[in-house]
Amino acid sequence: MNANEKAGSRFWGDEEFRTLLTDVKTISDDIAWEQSEEDPATAVFRVEVGSDAGWDLFIQGRCNEESGYLTYALILRSVGRIYALDMGKDHHNPDCQWVGDKHLHMWSEKYRDKMATIPAAINVSLVDPVGVWHQFCKIAKIEHAGTMNAPKPRKEPYP
Repeated sequence: MNANEKAGSRFWGDEEFRTLLTDVKTISDDIAWEQSEEDPATAVFRVEVGSDAGWDLFIQGRCNEESGYLTYALILRSVGRIYALDMGKDHHNPDCQWVGDKHLHMWSEKYRDKMATIPAAINVSLVDPVGVWHQFCKIAKIEHAGTMNAPKPRKEPYP
């Protein structure tokens, strides 16, 4: 059974998540932010992530400098969001703990992607999305061979 078959079956669990997270993942493309069609104040990107083990992965990024939030989410197509860094929005865990406005979601069998922790390894401010990206890639074991530029300011002003 390959990685994708396992991820799409009842066998996807904590052990598979730990294996996926420790596997080195690669992005060879440059990352270009685009203005979101749903929210013109938000910049977005989506990029494919390669994996020697064959995991079917991509990352979505969202940044809204006006509202002050930034998200990088690693998504396994057969499971959903499995690892994500959110900055600028408080998070309330299922166990009623607040973890603050900089938090890291890690998939688990019990909580899926709903539980978050404070990521000590992220010490760059969300006003530097490229710096945050480099730290996110390091903790997620992602090798990005391309480049990422900062999101461009929105094209049109607010009404």
